Amino acid sequence: MKYNYYLISLVTIILFFFGIAHAQDKPKIQPKNQPTGGREMSILVTAYPHGEKQKAIVAKLQNSDFAVLENKRSQRIVAVTSAAEAPINLAIVVQDNLDGKLNHEIAVLKKFIQNLPENSRVMTAYLTNGGAIVTQELINNRQQAANSLRMIRSVSFLPAFSPYDGVQTVLKHFDDKTAGRKMVLVISDGFDLSRGFSYASPYFSVSLDKAIKEAQRRGIAVFTIYAPSEDRKIYGRFALNYGQGSLIRLADETGGESFIGLDFADFSPYLEEFKETFPRQWLITYRSSSVGNNFRKIEVTTDFDIYLHHPAGYEPQN
Repeated sequence: MKYNYYLISLVTIILFFFGIAHAQDKPKIQPKNQPTGGREMSILVTAYPHGEKQKAIVAKLQNSDFAVLENKRSQRIVAVTSAAEAPINLAIVVQDNLDGKLNHEIAVLKKFIQNLPENSRVMTAYLTNGGAIVTQELINNRQQAANSLRMIRSVSFLPAFSPYDGVQTVLKHFDDKTAGRKMVLVISDGFDLSRGFSYASPYFSVSLDKAIKEAQRRGIAVFTIYAPSEDRKIYGRFALNYGQGSLIRLADETGGESFIGLDFADFSPYLEEFKETFPRQWLITYRSSSVGNNFRKIEVTTDFDIYLHHPAGYEPQN
């Protein structure tokens, strides 16, 4: 009996501490009607369904089907705006030293802009030494925006050029009060040599890190298309692998998508795929309950087995 008594006591103690540990691992859920402080955060969420059954589910998703968590804590959703109600604000950014063959794709880009939904606003810019040249600020006139695109100059850039310095410049042209979905399409080789070859990796690039953080803070999803440049051909496969890897990381962590080919880019299928995401997007605004200046991981979920892509999180500005 004594043995059984001690055994039961031991099991009880183990279960007690296991229960505490298990409770600590659970996300702390806050009721939706609980008032919270902090800043309002707007993020772009895109559904990627597989098959007709999932497409039908996505088409019927309601505002109440979404939940947002920040660092595993449930957040209070302020508004969920569907694609039909959230106008597109899109910056198209082209690196100015890309292969001259890509000039054949400028007409494709112009047609893409012209065919955007009527309430869309478009900006155009070119990545160059020292940042970016904005050729058209956000404007409702899609024809005027399309006409602002010009031929790529294919000039040689400084060895220390980083496309992500220019991306940061473009991001700052989005006003915080801009209503609707905020997106950037970057057409670039993605190769950052601003701190030398040793720091050109997707996970060592300081300029890339800064561009990602700036986009996340502003709620801007960055989509990317890889295209080769003349200046980087001497670096061979390293330029290709590092450049494409950086563009993939930029898109993935900001809630966008990367369109990658092996070498020369035909923009048409990429732009068509990009366009197909528009009806499957929602702009979700929530009030953050997090405190401190550490990185805040974001999760957006539904009760359905649908993959939702969104920013990985954000680091609040000091």
